[in-house]
Amino acid sequence: MYQTNSRTYFILLVYSEFTPSKWNNGYSKFLKRHLPSGTPDSVDHNEWEKFIKSLGGCDRPTQSFLHPKDLDRVRAVCSDKGGKVFKDNLCISQQPFTFVTVRSTPGTCGIRKVEQERKHLILACEVLENQCVPVHFEGNPTDQRPSNNARGCQSSQRRNQAPTFEPSWLWLIFTFLVTFYAF
Repeated sequence: MYQTNSRTYFILLVYSEFTPSKWNNGYSKFLKRHLPSGTPDSVDHNEWEKFIKSLGGCDRPTQSFLHPKDLDRVRAVCSDKGGKVFKDNLCISQQPFTFVTVRSTPGTCGIRKVEQERKHLILACEVLENQCVPVHFEGNPTDQRPSNNARGCQSSQRRNQAPTFEPSWLWLIFTFLVTFYAF
């Protein structure tokens, strides 16, 4: 039977404090799912089926793809420059975006519909390393628009931040003492 000791717990604690947050993973996943390179420029079903298979994304029945050249505009939705607060940590773009929505039969990659759309984006945004970034693409079936009265995303509010770790001198001294006396 495997036994753990205080050294193992300490190593796990230090490792967990310096690993990227779950939000960093959320931003990476957002980019992979919605702004992958090689996105087709057409609405051809065969081209999209081949593309989605190459991404390994046959498990999601509805997928929306933005063009990678729009990355800066997409990121701006999570800021005062390009977005307004929709609700909670959701921001809505001030301008509409053109994107492609692909509907497929789950598990088969059989494409049922490829549709180019032009709508305001609704994105879940979180703060990562002092920048607010998108982590989720929310559907906007009725093309809701931003309220003129809504505040800009990230306008002097810092709620819904992704957890970050900035070691202080006190934490470093504590870590050294624990290491020195525990081992």
